[in-house]
Amino acid sequence: MDLDLAQLRALDATVRGGTLEAAARALHITPSAVSQRLRALEVATGRILLVRSKPVQVTDSGRAVLGLARQIELLAAEVARELGDDEPDRTPTLPIAVNADSMATWVLPALAPLAGDVCVDLHREDQVNTSALLRAGTVMAAVTAEAAPVAGCTSTPLGTMRYRPMASPGFVRRWFPDGAAREALARAPVVVFDRDDDLQHRYLRARVGEVAPPAHHVPASAEFVTAVGLGLGWGMVPDLQRRATTADLVAFDPPAVEDVALHWQQWRLRSATLDRVRDAVLTAAHRELAPAG
Repeated sequence: MDLDLAQLRALDATVRGGTLEAAARALHITPSAVSQRLRALEVATGRILLVRSKPVQVTDSGRAVLGLARQIELLAAEVARELGDDEPDRTPTLPIAVNADSMATWVLPALAPLAGDVCVDLHREDQVNTSALLRAGTVMAAVTAEAAPVAGCTSTPLGTMRYRPMASPGFVRRWFPDGAAREALARAPVVVFDRDDDLQHRYLRARVGEVAPPAHHVPASAEFVTAVGLGLGWGMVPDLQRRATTADLVAFDPPAVEDVALHWQQWRLRSATLDRVRDAVLTAAHRELAPAG
């Protein structure tokens, strides 16, 4: 296949923006020109790469070509920098998948010193699902709970985020006056991050078996802790976030902890930019997270 760089950029921009119009704005061309480049790329590959919905949907073939497009664009941006091209639109962009609790605590401070040299495109996803974005070619790196390397990637241990069942003092007095007994845990409302968040129910299964207490869903990391502090329910709060919050929280079952081991996975690609981001993430993780194991 003879693939054109401008066509690959059109594919990447369309997937990032979700529409041809958004891609046109990013590339400073017309939507018609974007459409023509995408059609030419599909002719060159002999595959349908996108479903033209809103937002666009990437086909299996499209994900493979998208991965190539992002690798080429990253390397092209690095070469442009080496040749002295300091134009803002040549700043490398790295799509990275990160779980919400890591993003809210230690990942953003790790990436901040690189802000002048690389743009990050963060995708928030549960740590058990971030590796799926690597497999799909949506991101080039991920903080993930999966230790085994995704095909075409390397995997490096980061450390462990430790969670504890916590609640406000008033909530504890009302629901757990005699401690975290089975009957109380079966009835006490719980705060859950989203439908993929199994931390609270994993604690319940280990502590009292299968129960289904009332659940509040609060899909934002800081607001999750706020909801627990306000007494909506109890929740598994990471130690890192507990130390940073002003909410009045207490551990109502002190011996209970849930350790979530995290790993950094990235494409197996020789890229100075990708390696700099990896090094910054590893340094911050080793400083902020508990040792793995």
